[in-house]
Amino acid sequence: MTPLPKIFILCGVLFLLVIPRHGWSQLTKAETEQAAELLAIVLNAGRVVIDRNQPVINDPRKGDKNFTPEVFEQQVVDEFRQQTHIDLRQASSVVPSRTKELLTLLLLASKEVVSDAQFVINQRGIGYKNFIPATFGSQAARRFSKRSKVTIKQTALDPRNLHNTPDAYERKILLQLTAQPTAGPPISEWVDGGTTLRVMTPLYYSEDCLTCHGSPKGILDMSGYPREGAQVGALAGAISIQIPVDHR
Repeated sequence: MTPLPKIFILCGVLFLLVIPRHGWSQLTKAETEQAAELLAIVLNAGRVVIDRNQPVINDPRKGDKNFTPEVFEQQVVDEFRQQTHIDLRQASSVVPSRTKELLTLLLLASKEVVSDAQFVINQRGIGYKNFIPATFGSQAARRFSKRSKVTIKQTALDPRNLHNTPDAYERKILLQLTAQPTAGPPISEWVDGGTTLRVMTPLYYSEDCLTCHGSPKGILDMSGYPREGAQVGALAGAISIQIPVDHR
């Protein structure tokens, strides 16, 4: 099994992708693993881009921020290429067509979220706008899921949103990752007699995350949630991917 890259990002959460059997029976196990990996990287790339542009998004002095859906898309394509050496616009030459369709759909959903947020992003006189990586990720995931029947769920051991509570398998793996003394590699496993792929890629808090998730613990952050008292490098969550596949 090809190992998945460790992802060290901001405001870590866990993403759960549930992909229906239809369509995936045509992919090999290796191709299914690659599809799960690339979907997670696309969504993560969007989160990275949103974080990178937070100073512009939250600048109360400017109206038009020039952070358009097209600018966002290009930056995501660039970030994805940097992480994978794959051009999203030409991915069909290196990945199966079914995988390319899903990557394109997720990129489109992500771009539409930024488009819908233009009014908020470009508001003058307002600093913090709550258009942050976690908010973007949730919205892009829901939009993508409604169209593709792929469910993307953001979660952590102690999620701020109760809808993001981990299932039993995810909780078990998160506790295992928390107990590790150092950052660990992704955990990938075929379960249910080899018909379901589950992948858990750990995410760790970066310096940017601590604005909302750092110390002092319990003090309300700018969005009104109690801070977790997290430190840089601590486990924040994971990207969990679940793909049922019938290989008969």
